[in-house]
Amino acid sequence: MSVDNPMTSYCLGDIVSLSQGLPINVKTKHLLVDKGLPLLRITDLINSMYSQFINTDEVPLKCVATEDEIIYTRTGQVGLVFRGVSGVVHNNCFKVIPNKDLVDPNYLYWFLSQSHIKEYANNIASGSVQKDLNHSAFKSIQIDLPPLDIQRKIYPILDSLSNKIALNRQINHTLEAMAQAIFKSWFVDFEPVKAKIAAIEAGEDAEGVTRAAMRAISGKTDEELDQLQAEQPDNYTQLKTTAELFPAAMQDSEFGEVPEGWTWRRADETCDISIGKTPPRKESQWFSSFPDGLKWISIRDMGECGVFVLDTSETLTHNAVKKFNVKKVPDNTLILSFKLTVGRVAITSGEMLTNEAIAHFIQKIGTNIPTSFYYLYLKQFDYNSLGSTSSIATAVNSKTIKALPIINPLEDVVGRFDAIIEPLFSQIKVVEKQNRELSQLRDTLLPKLLSGELSVGTSELMGE
Repeated sequence: MSVDNPMTSYCLGDIVSLSQGLPINVKTKHLLVDKGLPLLRITDLINSMYSQFINTDEVPLKCVATEDEIIYTRTGQVGLVFRGVSGVVHNNCFKVIPNKDLVDPNYLYWFLSQSHIKEYANNIASGSVQKDLNHSAFKSIQIDLPPLDIQRKIYPILDSLSNKIALNRQINHTLEAMAQAIFKSWFVDFEPVKAKIAAIEAGEDAEGVTRAAMRAISGKTDEELDQLQAEQPDNYTQLKTTAELFPAAMQDSEFGEVPEGWTWRRADETCDISIGKTPPRKESQWFSSFPDGLKWISIRDMGECGVFVLDTSETLTHNAVKKFNVKKVPDNTLILSFKLTVGRVAITSGEMLTNEAIAHFIQKIGTNIPTSFYYLYLKQFDYNSLGSTSSIATAVNSKTIKALPIINPLEDVVGRFDAIIEPLFSQIKVVEKQNRELSQLRDTLLPKLLSGELSVGTSELMGE
């Protein structure tokens, strides 16, 4: 920081106050209601999904957070920071209330978001099994503050990058939802086939039967299809050709009715299914840091990635792979978590490794089903159907995974599906890589901006 913009050193306790979240126990459980303010537990904050609610009339106001306030996790997963969320803060978090005469709340958010601050908070938290950061420890954290006017120039740069990342995530969410909707229509609900059956039962001729499937596939009315034929004849012909690929009857199978000519196959009939490994944790020499090691996927990595796994939190050495015979997973392979957390699905980006809780679906030579098909199928699969125990996590094992029933449509239908879906998945991968670059840029700028090592003007040029 230059002489014109000197830093002032504080402890966080000098510039913030804290408000503890609401404990849910015998004395407070009566506050839980079906509708009210969302209870902001750590899991809820991470997933942006809320399943418990608090009575609005009785909740202590000190536990209520508004969108312009900061929430900091203090126990379990220490050091996660959230803003832009309103609801009732759970006891595993606290509200951080800044003195706005000294620190801008958005600047403080970015200070607390730094990886080295999170690491330090975990180091000073008490507890060996479950970390707990008390108020005094949090308030002891040191912070160097530039003047408020400089703070207010710094955080918009970081916000801009985060907003771009959030927009990209929304784009990918939309692209994946489009792919999932097509998959469900064709291979779960069998809508084109059922539309043909209904048309036949209504006495339609062959052209009318095909038209019915075209409506089911495109979502268009007959008038809109006529317009498509007049204005975009090639697209109309392609849609008609696609509709003609679907059969016009259903047949019985061991898993209920399926389109005529389609079958069910075990997963291990179309894929070589393998399982990863974990070297002994106490022997640290087997774990490396990229680029020296091979990317090693955990269930946590699968929870944090998008459709594709681009990076991992840990890597293994080449010696570890050789000594423990850890299976290498090829590029563009479907992986599925089947222990502890069952049903997380992702696709590898490059050659990778996994731990023993993750199965790899490596397509056999000669099979025509694309990786995107497996991804969409296993993403919507009901894993509760695999076991009768109270916990599905204990009911599923590698034998269960190998025996998973996979719908096997006619080859031409799969080929047409791949032609439609592949561009969507390719775009998703491009956007995910863009987000990785944006995240790396943000994480590079963050400590340099906050320390004064990098001036605001220079960072703005880097972020353009």
